[in-house]
Amino acid sequence: MAMRDGWIIYAVFGVLVCLLLWRVATQRNVNSAEAGNRRASLIILGVIALVIVGWQCVRLLTVGATTAYTENKTITVFAAASLTNALDDVDTAFTKQSGIKVVVSYGASSALAKQIERGAPADVFASADFQWMDYGVQKKVDTRVNLLGNKLVLIAAKDAKIDHVTIGPDFDLAKLAGDGRVATGDVREVPVGLYAKAALERCGAWAAVEPKMAMAENVRLALGLVARGEAPLGIVYETDAKIEPAVKVIGVFPDNSNDPIIYPVALTANAKSDAVQYLSFLRSRTAKSIFEKYGFNFLVRPTS
Repeated sequence: MAMRDGWIIYAVFGVLVCLLLWRVATQRNVNSAEAGNRRASLIILGVIALVIVGWQCVRLLTVGATTAYTENKTITVFAAASLTNALDDVDTAFTKQSGIKVVVSYGASSALAKQIERGAPADVFASADFQWMDYGVQKKVDTRVNLLGNKLVLIAAKDAKIDHVTIGPDFDLAKLAGDGRVATGDVREVPVGLYAKAALERCGAWAAVEPKMAMAENVRLALGLVARGEAPLGIVYETDAKIEPAVKVIGVFPDNSNDPIIYPVALTANAKSDAVQYLSFLRSRTAKSIFEKYGFNFLVRPTS
């Protein structure tokens, strides 16, 4: 913008200088032929300067229109925090292919669904569980697809002495945690916390470990508690553990066919037309390869 403004200033300045010189030439005591030549030359220079001004104005109009068009080709996605790294890469690939910019707001699915309910300008909602997608569908979300799957794991700091534990019936997580705490999402509404509580209840471990739970606003914050050594153990998604070098997986929770970890994605009721193209891209082979690189299970048949 500064360069364009500079060109206009120089062009206008050139016109003013030419007009001033022309005025000086008409006032000087010179023969009429010489004055006429000067006037002709200065008129030509003035015309050239005016052409430059006109050209710059056209460029500004064109750039302004292009910028407005680009800004309009932007969609907003509300996505579960555990999708952060993978979805960032997917969005980069989508923008490169389509020219449509993607702005993402990551957080707990529960918080995002409530924001959509209150009218937040989201075009796409990617939840980490059915509960908050169902909530969104009842409010302002539609056209859903169950896109991804994940696993629940128990993690510890990378240098922890615990190497591996088997998680099953009679698993005593409270004893394993000792005097420390077990970090996960808020078990009252954050998906990873809901999954964690359900898994621990199935193992018979919930009642004893409940007082030791450190509940975070989303799974990435719970991951950070373990990575920084603020909690010796944590329950997060397998994909989260994979991207954090300061933690290690010490146990994997058994899959539950009655409550699988699935990420549904949907358009909101007021989604822009470009969001349809985005939702289609999420089902593409390109997106599949990216999601699988980060450890997600791709649950739909990929499109070309």
